[in-house]
Amino acid sequence: MLKINTTTFNPQILYIADCYTNEPSTGTKHHHDFLEMSIIYSGSVNYNIDNQIYHLKAGDVLLFNPGIDHFEFSEDGTENTQIHIGFRHFSLEGYPRDTFPFKTSIIRLHENKTKFMETCTQLLAEKYHEKPGYDLMLKALLMHLIIYILRDADPEQLENNGFKLSTEAQEKQTLVNEIIHYMEKHHTEDVTLSSLSQTMYISPTYISKVFKEETGESPINYLIKIRLSRAHDLLTSQDVTVKEAAKLVGYNDALYFSKLFKKYYGFPPSDVLKQTS
Repeated sequence: MLKINTTTFNPQILYIADCYTNEPSTGTKHHHDFLEMSIIYSGSVNYNIDNQIYHLKAGDVLLFNPGIDHFEFSEDGTENTQIHIGFRHFSLEGYPRDTFPFKTSIIRLHENKTKFMETCTQLLAEKYHEKPGYDLMLKALLMHLIIYILRDADPEQLENNGFKLSTEAQEKQTLVNEIIHYMEKHHTEDVTLSSLSQTMYISPTYISKVFKEETGESPINYLIKIRLSRAHDLLTSQDVTVKEAAKLVGYNDALYFSKLFKKYYGFPPSDVLKQTS
């Protein structure tokens, strides 16, 4: 049984793209350092995954773990529409972060296929209409897609030996999940490495080491991203100013907040307000 830690289940969407193809084409072999979910929304297409050829049709789902080489190619006389979702900050209890523990990248749903595809339709509608709060809706819909996949998973599909964490690794993952949960709840407060150390009764050095191993980031950088993500949600879905959003996520200096926001998102927080006005 695959289990999600509900307190830290908060995947970060990197992109959502839908692509229509109705002519012969061949992609370039590539892989990612994050998770990618590709959904065959309509039609059919061929994929080369780790040098194996697969013919896929509408309703098939591809889950590419980091490092999995793949590319697609379409033949003459065929057409397809696909949805590609890149995301990270996802973990299942007992397994490495940003990893789906399936024996194959190809998932064919059964019991939850209809609900899954209906959710895909909702996701595309949210993406194109961009109504207030659509970013939050996209994240919620991605969570639905992940849950439908996990509910449909057959134990025989799981590659336990290749992915299962050791007891020590699971303990480290649990610690990091507890730290993330704490930062999610207290991100508006003055959270420091020292205060985390006092809260968790663990040395700052060990916290930094384990957190970096698990997430690739320092605890404070992760905290900044939590704050900026919350601020983006506030600016998108609520009637607040940049200064108010900054204060609500723990920054009294709106100018400093704006610099951090622009560095992370590539545009200033004021641009979010312009898009929603």
